[in-house]
Amino acid sequence: MALRVPAFARLQELLLQEKRTFLALTIVVGVIAGLSAVAFSVAIDRVARLFFGENPPLLRLFLVPVLVSLVTGMLLAWVFPDVRGSGVPQTEAAFHLHGGVIPARVPIGKFITGVLCIASGHSMGREGPSVQIGGGIASVIGQRLKLSPNRVRDLLAVGTAGALSAAFNTPVAAVIFTLEEIIGDMNASLIGSTVVASVAAVVVERSLLGNEPLFRVPTYHLVHPAELLAYAILGVVGGAVSVAFCKGLLALRAWFQSLPSRTRPLQPAIGGVFIGLLIMAAPQVMGVGYRFVDQALDGRMALTLLLSLCVLKLVATIVSYASGNAGGIFAPSLYIGAMAGGAIGTLVHQYAPFPTGDPGAYALVGMGTLFAGIIRAPMTSVFMIFELTQDYQIIVPLMVANLLALTISRRYQPIPVYHALLQQDHIHLPSAEARQLSHTMTARDVMSTDALHLPADESIAAALTAIGGTPVEAGLVGTPDGVIGVVTAEALRAAVEGGRGAEPVGSVAETLQVHVHPDHGLDVVFDRLVQSRGALPVVNRDHVRRVSGVVTLPRLMEALSARAGGRGAGTAS
Repeated sequence: MALRVPAFARLQELLLQEKRTFLALTIVVGVIAGLSAVAFSVAIDRVARLFFGENPPLLRLFLVPVLVSLVTGMLLAWVFPDVRGSGVPQTEAAFHLHGGVIPARVPIGKFITGVLCIASGHSMGREGPSVQIGGGIASVIGQRLKLSPNRVRDLLAVGTAGALSAAFNTPVAAVIFTLEEIIGDMNASLIGSTVVASVAAVVVERSLLGNEPLFRVPTYHLVHPAELLAYAILGVVGGAVSVAFCKGLLALRAWFQSLPSRTRPLQPAIGGVFIGLLIMAAPQVMGVGYRFVDQALDGRMALTLLLSLCVLKLVATIVSYASGNAGGIFAPSLYIGAMAGGAIGTLVHQYAPFPTGDPGAYALVGMGTLFAGIIRAPMTSVFMIFELTQDYQIIVPLMVANLLALTISRRYQPIPVYHALLQQDHIHLPSAEARQLSHTMTARDVMSTDALHLPADESIAAALTAIGGTPVEAGLVGTPDGVIGVVTAEALRAAVEGGRGAEPVGSVAETLQVHVHPDHGLDVVFDRLVQSRGALPVVNRDHVRRVSGVVTLPRLMEALSARAGGRGAGTAS
């Protein structure tokens, strides 16, 4: 029988209304985040053409990154000090440590400095900055609408999914990346909201830029089973390159941070001098470089060029990022992977004693392998490559290579690069277990163990006398075989007033058909508490008659108030 207490009906109505409002807001944020990612990408392309023209002379290739980096260095030091680097680590920190709050200056500063740094030739990607821009815009919207801290944080994740979906044109991978990297929980309750925002954003992107894939991917075929051995070798190489990239980036960044603070505005220009000299010799490594990834996927690059671009892009990205410029490592990891994979594919295709696929197939797997090894998001890697190919045949070799690269990367670089970058800034994210506990309350957190145990054959009147003095005014009704139900003081009073005081309490007990387990989240608790008679039993998973506690509305409100008070005190201290 449904609960007839007005407070529960009102609670259910408010929850339903809040969910509908947040769904509408999710769509709006997805559209805005998609627009921001499209604008960011278009701005980079147009400013790059403005800086370099069609066929820039060597002197221009050198001067542009140096001079622009002098400007961005001052902006990053004095105006937008919190938008250096990728933006993904900062977004993670905002989600887990700051309640999703990102100041309005962050997305603005990231857009301006990101466009200048990437368009001036620095070897950095646009996806990471897009994540921070989209997440920052979503956070600002949530703050302006005065949403609760939890909803502001949720909206930040929604914005990151939408922005990445539009930036990379892979809506499923964008959702997986948000869950895997930003939230750090593949089972997060936000999966529905991130899907909605990702779809809305990619619709906007395809409407404005067309439904063209980011890469022209060749048809893939596993020509011979022995090729899996070659892909395993690619995984080992990918793991080694990932470790070299991460350690090189962290070491050089630590060196830049050790320099006197007065040099901070000039550090991006130091990187600009190196990049200017490098792109004079190898202009293929400047900027995002996806045009050359396409060439590797088509198998149109010689072995020596593939190897040299792999090394040069790795070095260029390390210098650009470590010197404090604004840009991501998402795109460079794909570029390096394509070159490394293409090189191995070329060798295998030429020398293997068995039939093999084209080098482009190895370049494609290499992209996913380096992404998994550097970014440490293996599920995102698999879904991203699948979305690019729409071919299940690529999954098996990709998983083989990913597993080996991930194992090697974790062995020799235990801390993921995004987290290690935060630790260099003296920011330590909580562990995955701590994150889940801090962001999710369960039935165990809000249940009471003070419920009175009542024999099923005890009279209703006697039970009311016993239960009336308990803090939760609820009791567990049992027999020698275990608990059979739950009863509230309100139900007992109604029975006594109806002349049923002499009847056994078991006749008015709510059976355990409606119950929760200790690890159920508050969404399940709310829903089932409304269905109960005001006392929701919390039963063990290994035995449904073994009751751990009871959730009542007063106890639930008390726990939520204590939680809110604890957070407020923690913030103030």
